[in-house]
Amino acid sequence: MALTIRLYLSLVLLSGLGTSHFLINPLRNIKKRSLPDTVVNGIEIYSTKINCKVTSRFAHNVVTTRAVNRADTAKEIFFDVELPKTAFITNFTMTIDGVTYPGNVKEKEVAKKQYEKAVSQGKTAGLVKASGRKLEKFTVSVNVAAGSKVTFELTYEELLKRNKGKYEMYIKVHPKQLINEFEIVADIYEPQGIKELNADVSFITNDLMNVLTTSYSGKKGHVSFKPTFDQQRSCPTCSTSLLNGDFIITYDVNREQPGNVQVVNGYFVHFFAPQNLPVVPKNVVFVIDVSGSMAGRKLAQTKEALLHILNDVKAGDFLNFILFSSDVTTWKDTLVPATPENLKEAKEFVHNIQDRGATNINDALLKAIEMVNKGREMGIVPDRSTSIIIMLTDGEANTGESRVEKIQENVRNAIGGKFPLYNLGFGNDVNYNFLEKMALENHGVARRIYEDSDADLQMQGFYDEVANPLLVNVDLEYPQNAISDITQNNYQHFYDGSEIVVAGKLVDFETNSFVADVKGHGALNDLTFTEEVDMREMEKALEEQEYIFGDYIERLWAYLTIEQLLEKRKNAQGEEKNNLTAQALDLSLKYHFVTPLTSMVVTKPEDNEESQSIADKPGEDGDPHFIIEVPQKDDALCFNIDAQPGVVLNLIRDPDTGITVNGEIIGEKKASSETKKMKSYFGRLGIVDPKMDLQIEVTTEKITLWSGGRRTSFTWMDTVTIAQNGLSVAINRKKNMVVSIGDGVTFVIILHQVWRKHPVHQDFLGLYAVDSHRMSTKTHGLLGQFFHPFDFEVFDVRPSSDPKKPDATMIVKNNKLTVTRGSQKDYRKDSGHGTKVSCWFIHDNGSGLIDGVHTDYIVPDLFYHSPTHF
Repeated sequence: MALTIRLYLSLVLLSGLGTSHFLINPLRNIKKRSLPDTVVNGIEIYSTKINCKVTSRFAHNVVTTRAVNRADTAKEIFFDVELPKTAFITNFTMTIDGVTYPGNVKEKEVAKKQYEKAVSQGKTAGLVKASGRKLEKFTVSVNVAAGSKVTFELTYEELLKRNKGKYEMYIKVHPKQLINEFEIVADIYEPQGIKELNADVSFITNDLMNVLTTSYSGKKGHVSFKPTFDQQRSCPTCSTSLLNGDFIITYDVNREQPGNVQVVNGYFVHFFAPQNLPVVPKNVVFVIDVSGSMAGRKLAQTKEALLHILNDVKAGDFLNFILFSSDVTTWKDTLVPATPENLKEAKEFVHNIQDRGATNINDALLKAIEMVNKGREMGIVPDRSTSIIIMLTDGEANTGESRVEKIQENVRNAIGGKFPLYNLGFGNDVNYNFLEKMALENHGVARRIYEDSDADLQMQGFYDEVANPLLVNVDLEYPQNAISDITQNNYQHFYDGSEIVVAGKLVDFETNSFVADVKGHGALNDLTFTEEVDMREMEKALEEQEYIFGDYIERLWAYLTIEQLLEKRKNAQGEEKNNLTAQALDLSLKYHFVTPLTSMVVTKPEDNEESQSIADKPGEDGDPHFIIEVPQKDDALCFNIDAQPGVVLNLIRDPDTGITVNGEIIGEKKASSETKKMKSYFGRLGIVDPKMDLQIEVTTEKITLWSGGRRTSFTWMDTVTIAQNGLSVAINRKKNMVVSIGDGVTFVIILHQVWRKHPVHQDFLGLYAVDSHRMSTKTHGLLGQFFHPFDFEVFDVRPSSDPKKPDATMIVKNNKLTVTRGSQKDYRKDSGHGTKVSCWFIHDNGSGLIDGVHTDYIVPDLFYHSPTHF
């Protein structure tokens, strides 16, 4: 579990933000504190508390921050929390001077419309986005009147997974200023009894040792960290906080029995983690991408990881290496035992690995599967052994069989459910969705390896998780007709240090006992474990109400069920996918979980239609720069142009009339923390008509006209109509502007506004041309070249890695392209929400659709209109 607390403070006046709703009666006679270091830019964050309550591995976490505006004017306060990607937000409230703005979980599209409405009106809005390897960030801001107080409270829940023998709660602590009251409190209740409990704080000093306390006895554990104001200082006279680092709580439970069953209020949970079993020998094939893109640091880190892994391979294991680029190379023809001689030779082989060629994933995986199957058929490997394949790649299949859906089919048919495939995706350019789907449908998992200095440790860490299988083909069985709605209860492997968790409903509430049987194949023989629970004893054991929150087993069951439904949904299609989606959505709404299907909207109590904030799981989004409608085909094409901020592109140029439109690219405020990429949009547009001596500059802030030597400026706050000498300009307040020149083209320019203090996105412009057929046949430019009829043909429509977005082959301008079906938004009719337009997406900057390449359309400045540029 991970959490980062960051309190960003900024000085923002109320003008233009539409925040008068929050100007509630200011507090009177507030005493100013004698500690001025608690006030930054007029805002005092006087309390931040993180309360973690864990019952039977299920964590209920509440983050509460209280602040007061000590200034004489209204200020804006940001509440910024990072939480685990595996957690579900269950509540968020803002309380301003005693008035609470509550959260409601809604279906994602419903919530999104409210969110967009709030943003377009300049109101408070927040969104959860991906943030680094394991975190996602929730950010919201609110304007607070002079003297007023605000309390933010965020609640989220998560089932702690056991990894390498420990449950871990990871809290990233990073307040931006000294806080008068700061505390972290964790209470843990485990019916099995707590075996060990530790807290590791990276920023701990001698002064802080006495304020960090950990204790446990029997079934209860407690961790507390409450530094005083002075103890938070980075030095005796500093105004900066030393609370900046990792706060990690780890614990494990007693395991007198292999498993533990708990039953509360008609729901049960079964934890299974046997100990002291011999390790099942494993047959592992490492399938390693050595294509050109792996050159340098990536390959060096991969080799370093493999050398460390070879040191940990056990004597009874069998192994082999398959390298793939344009072709496939094997270290040995068959699986070989991990003898000292073979391991020494394997290390020499790894040392000599070099990069080369393209990426042939299909042939490499089929070779690995064939090798594993032959090892079993020919009796090379022990009967009581288990096989796994681990593939690492950093790119997409681009030679041999490159269709991802065909590769998935080939691999699925070849493995036949007999052993798992684990896929490691190295870096940001890898097709991770493809790797994840292929792993999931072959009983494995995918893991992203981040391009950091510790990439080799990430690879080693993954191998450690699967290095010690204790049981194979594990089935957890319960009394027939006594249970319903059970979560996954069969697993291909149980690995040492992990835990299997199964939950479900009880049909018979009157039964006094509950029996669970677990069967699996071990290293030496087949094993059966039986767990029996006396319901009356269970009720007595769960009377520690101060440690238990609500119907925790029911919520644990709902959490686990939703998580598994969403996982299955990744590989489902058609009706099956719809059914899985409906089930997960119903449970998300019933139990108030913010999942990828839902969002949480915080609304004003007196106006439930008006969205003020939203919590929303991360998703992929993006805006194409161009949508080309083709009426004669009743279809549309779309493409992006990836260019650096500051680049000016020619969009339209008519050499007969001289009319020219250019657009300047702007980027987002910062790159995505997940993809490391920065999206770009149009931030300035220039329209030139030399015959009318006309220039128009449009930015996200204002519109400027130069006509006949005169300069006139307007803002987007204006509602203005100008008509003179064949020119018509209409500005519709904060929405769009329409420019008509003579009897020719009409341009519609849309202003896309985002939350003013959004940490990533910026306002941008959209351009649409109406009556474009009136321009001359010589008209060109990125958009202009499509103003007159052209033809294309689409055929061989086929599934892609995303069932909703099929691929196809397109013939256009004598080019054969692979295109993808999707939808983009047209904002001409509805500038707020847009209208979805289905289109064929052309990849690689419109390559093959546009004339030349996209860099041909770069011009020196916004008003450049040379008739001979192209």
